[in-house]
Amino acid sequence: MADEAGPDRRRPVPAGPRRGLVGADGHRSSVTSRVLGILAAFDSRHPTLSLSDIARRAGLPLATAHRLVGELAGWGALHRGPRGEYAIGVRLWELGLLSPLHHRLRETALPYLPELAAATGENAHLAVRDGSQALYVEKFTGARAVPILSRVGGRLPLHATGVGKALLAFQDPGFVGDYLREPLIRCTPYTIVEPGRLAGDLTAVRRRGWASTREEMTLGSCSVAVPVLAGSADGAGGGPVAVAAIGIVVHSRRTSLRPLLPAVRAAADQIAARLARRPVDRADFHWVEGPASAGRGDAAGSDRAERHRQRSRE
Repeated sequence: MADEAGPDRRRPVPAGPRRGLVGADGHRSSVTSRVLGILAAFDSRHPTLSLSDIARRAGLPLATAHRLVGELAGWGALHRGPRGEYAIGVRLWELGLLSPLHHRLRETALPYLPELAAATGENAHLAVRDGSQALYVEKFTGARAVPILSRVGGRLPLHATGVGKALLAFQDPGFVGDYLREPLIRCTPYTIVEPGRLAGDLTAVRRRGWASTREEMTLGSCSVAVPVLAGSADGAGGGPVAVAAIGIVVHSRRTSLRPLLPAVRAAADQIAARLARRPVDRADFHWVEGPASAGRGDAAGSDRAERHRQRSRE
C-alpha cells in the first residue's frame, strides 16, 4: 500500500542463498538445500542473475552452481536468457498456482478487489500474514490512486501497514505478545514503535473491527484495512482469526478515512462469506503460520466471526 510502499525495514528476509550450506549440526548441507539456495537467490531486486552471481549469492563453488543450475534449467525451474542470464522458469510459476493461497484465497477475492478499487478510485490490496510480515497477494489500482511501490508477492511490516495491523490484531495472543517483544523498526517519524502504544492500537482495532495508518510506512499516504475473519485462533473457542486483510491506500490529504470503510468492509465480509460456504479444513489456511493458524472447519468458529463482524458495525 502507499503507506505500505517502502522497503520492509523491520525484519528483512535474509538472502536465501546464504542459508543452509552448513546445517545446525555442523555437517554439510544436502543437495536439496543447495538447490533451494539457488532458487532463493532470486528476489524482487535480483529477478535475473548470471551464473557467477548465483554461485556467489548461494555461497556455492562455481562448478557446483553450474551443475545444479543446468539441471534446474533443463527441468524448467530456471530460464536461461539469450545473454546467458537466468530467471525463474515457467514450471515454478505453474506449481505456484497450485498453492491454496492462489486458487483458494486469491480466486475467492478476485471479484471484489477490482470493484473496491473502482468504487473508491484508490489502490486496493489483499494481504495475508506470513510469519512476522504482511504478504501482498493481489493489488488493483483505481483511477485516482496515489503512486505506490508495493507489489504482488512483496512483504512489509505488520506494525507499520494498514493490512498488517488488521492481520496482527486478530492473531493468537501469544503471537501478538512475541511480536511486541521484538524490536520494532521505525519506517517514518510516525511509525508506532513503542510496544505499549502499539498494543493499545491493536486493542482498538479489535474493538472496532478495522485498522488505519497515517504516514506510518510512507510519508504522504495513509490507509484503512479490514480483516477477513474466520473461525478462532485456537480452533476451539477463541476469538475470530484474520486469515487475510483487505485494504486501500489514499493520499494523506484526506481528513477522514471513515467514508471509505463501508466499501472496504463489504469486500472483506463478502470474501469471508464465500470462504465459509466452501467445504474446508484448517489446512486450507496454512499460510497463517503457527498457533495463529485457523480454518473454517467448525460452524461455531464461523458463528463467532459473524458475531464479531456484526459488533464492529455498531
